[in-house]
Amino acid sequence: MIIGSHVAMKAPNMLVGSAKEAHSYDANAMMIFTGAPQNTRRKDVSEMKIPEGQALLKEYGINHIIGHAPYIINLGNTVKPQNLQFGIDFMRGEIQRCDALGIEALSFHPGAHLNKGPEVALKQIAEALDEIITDDQKVSIAIETMAGKGTEVGITFEQIAQILDHSQKNDKLSVTIDTCHMSDAGYDIKNDFDGVLNEFDHIIGVDKISVVHLNDSKNEQGSHKDRHDDIGFGTIGFDALNYVAHHEQLKDVPKIMETPYVKKDENDKKGIAPFKPEIEMLRAQKFDPEMKEKLINQKS
Repeated sequence: MIIGSHVAMKAPNMLVGSAKEAHSYDANAMMIFTGAPQNTRRKDVSEMKIPEGQALLKEYGINHIIGHAPYIINLGNTVKPQNLQFGIDFMRGEIQRCDALGIEALSFHPGAHLNKGPEVALKQIAEALDEIITDDQKVSIAIETMAGKGTEVGITFEQIAQILDHSQKNDKLSVTIDTCHMSDAGYDIKNDFDGVLNEFDHIIGVDKISVVHLNDSKNEQGSHKDRHDDIGFGTIGFDALNYVAHHEQLKDVPKIMETPYVKKDENDKKGIAPFKPEIEMLRAQKFDPEMKEKLINQKS
């Protein structure tokens, strides 16, 4: 099983710090943002400690690095053309950073139509991606399945297929399937993941999946709310997520958790990363309902 989580990449340690954090969780994969997820300020690759970080990753046996584009890029924005051009320019630089870091797939929220209708946005996203993609890039842009908040697009497999079909360079595109997002969008991850995967295969093709975001959900199926929960503590549940993690058709696809930090109470601002015990549970294929209490007790 290829399993890991989101880890930080921040100064001064940059990729070295990311590798050490992932190793502390006993992960063999990891996901990073090239900078803060809520803005587009980025350091030059010369400051990212890439050779030292890659040497550590090799030593630790972490062979899969996934990236994530910042949340604020919206290639579906037909309302403000200047924002679209900014997004295109930023993503061109992001591809260069990903290739320098050795990132194999860049999870990417496709955007929102801002009340102009999904068809317009989906076509523009495909056209923008064609402007961004270069023939020699190594990283795949992995369009993420979305929960359907607001005017998001990419909620259904058909919408993602439209982006792929409109693109002239879709050999450089792939898909990130997010279990929380798909459940919140209405897909029955809890009771019929094989049916969901079969539907995906018929519409897009399972071979297009390059990343699985393995997250539980705080909300019921079809809620369109996108609030992640820790593995086994949400509405999808451990058995279903464990099934996804070990699914034969996805055995070569990295599973990345973006689950919330465990907090003692509402005054606990930072919390504790749940990733190490979550990975342990998934490797053992056994749920520990006391996982959160144990983490809090360890911190105390």
